[in-house]
Amino acid sequence: MSSMSRSEYIAKWGQTHGGYDANASLLARTWLGFAYTFTRPLIAMRLTPNAITFLGLVISVVALWPAAVGGRWAILTALLFLKSGLFDQLDGAVALMTDSSTKWGAVFDAVCDRISDGIFLVAFWLLGAPVWSCVLAGALMMLHEYLRARAAAAGMNDIGVVTVWERPTRVIIAVMFSLAAGIFVGSADIWAREASFAWITLGVIGLFQLTRVVRKQLS
Repeated sequence: MSSMSRSEYIAKWGQTHGGYDANASLLARTWLGFAYTFTRPLIAMRLTPNAITFLGLVISVVALWPAAVGGRWAILTALLFLKSGLFDQLDGAVALMTDSSTKWGAVFDAVCDRISDGIFLVAFWLLGAPVWSCVLAGALMMLHEYLRARAAAAGMNDIGVVTVWERPTRVIIAVMFSLAAGIFVGSADIWAREASFAWITLGVIGLFQLTRVVRKQLS
């Protein structure tokens, strides 16, 4: 089992992400600390990072079934999304703490993340959100990630800035609004609609934040 401490893990994570100081962001610091706690048992089980990535994706796909059934089953969707989001963070943590990071692993993780993001939107639609808002939310999410990827290819460090519209935020919204849809069954469609609207609102803000930093760093 890795003997790396929590502070060492957060520092190493920052080093592998363009020197970003995760301690300067409450969201990043909290999320990474949470991941560190749950990573150590997975290392002891000898699970590979790619296996954890794939398992997280499978869990998110399974979450669509209770969303399609609706009613109180949406609570199960929320719980499965929470577990999927946790696994999504743990794969990178395992790779970092065991020095098993690979370029293929990074690509595989990114692809699975985008598929999982799309699954969140399908779940919102199954729970009653309008098609147009889900499509718009998905387009903003993809544009955000595409801008960051192209900026990184052009020379910006691969994070640049932590916006309000990062992967952890998407997971949190998917979990909380799916949970609300399962608890308040009579207004499930309203909760699903508001979830997609939250994606749109934060997507616009996050895209603006990221665009400003990209322009500043690459000008």
